[in-house]
Amino acid sequence: MAALTASIVAPLAGARINVKRNAAQRSAVRSARLLTTAQAKGYNNSQLETLVSSTPFDNFSFAPIREAVVNRAMTSRYFADLEKFSECDVVITGAGSAGLCCAYELSKLAPEAKIAIIEQGVAPGGGAWLGGQLFSAMVVRKPAHHLLDELNVPYQDEGDYVVIKHASLFTSTLLSKVLAAPNVKLFNATACEDLIVREDPVSGRYVGGAVTNWTLVSLNHDTQMCMDPNVIESKVLVSSTGHDGPMGASGVKRLARLGMVENAPGMSALDMNTAEDMIVRNTREVVPGMIICGMEVAELDGAPRMGPTFGAMFMSGQKAAHCAINSLNRQNALQKQPESADAQKELVNA
Repeated sequence: MAALTASIVAPLAGARINVKRNAAQRSAVRSARLLTTAQAKGYNNSQLETLVSSTPFDNFSFAPIREAVVNRAMTSRYFADLEKFSECDVVITGAGSAGLCCAYELSKLAPEAKIAIIEQGVAPGGGAWLGGQLFSAMVVRKPAHHLLDELNVPYQDEGDYVVIKHASLFTSTLLSKVLAAPNVKLFNATACEDLIVREDPVSGRYVGGAVTNWTLVSLNHDTQMCMDPNVIESKVLVSSTGHDGPMGASGVKRLARLGMVENAPGMSALDMNTAEDMIVRNTREVVPGMIICGMEVAELDGAPRMGPTFGAMFMSGQKAAHCAINSLNRQNALQKQPESADAQKELVNA
């Protein structure tokens, strides 16, 4: 076995050495040709050395700065954002493909609305940086490809579906659009630990925002003393925390524990054709003030998982944005009709 291994490894090692030697030889040839050309033009040795070794970044120097200035530049803006977005029109929990598509659609539909995104990971994007089983390509079933056209993300058209050469191309493009929107703020490395739930005398319990904490704190409550959270109030919360996991499906699981939904059976086994249609169809406002989208729909409704196809994530997020607008419009209409609300209350009391 050792002899066999040596017979395989030795030629490979020799090949690597030859590749390096050949690369060095090619580089030497190029340098020699450059020197020959420069000498023919009458350059001296100093000029020749500059031609061979110089780059545009030689003698580069940054503008001076004090460390405290860097501190204030970051913290002043972050805490200003915390104050500004302490009350939002819409808060989105989970910045995977569905949550980001929701934020993108909302930034177009309601550019005046305040939209906060809470993402427990340092890197937003969820599982949309790669296709299935850590492969690069992303498969998107039609008609979800219209979003790719809107974002100018190139793809190969295969008839009923399209293929993006690398999932990260889509996710980075979408993320850049969301972050550029002036009415959207992403709070990453931040966990949604709980929901704000209030009681309405007419409609009953409703969701009024998110309970937040640093993700590292949320993951270490059992190792430290009590570390209380913070809150973000919202008129609508869109829960897009994915399927079951350490922080997955947190919204519907909390509703189930509170008795606000009957149960959350979890997603069923894989069936692409059934799953994607069902995920988009069942994206909805499940209780007043809370919308679910993406794979969290499957956790509540027992829908099948779809595996490595992403069209339903796109369109579920986009639909959730329209559901959020409908919820905001309904709430605004009720606020403008206090007499009607009083009449409803009297009927309930009767």
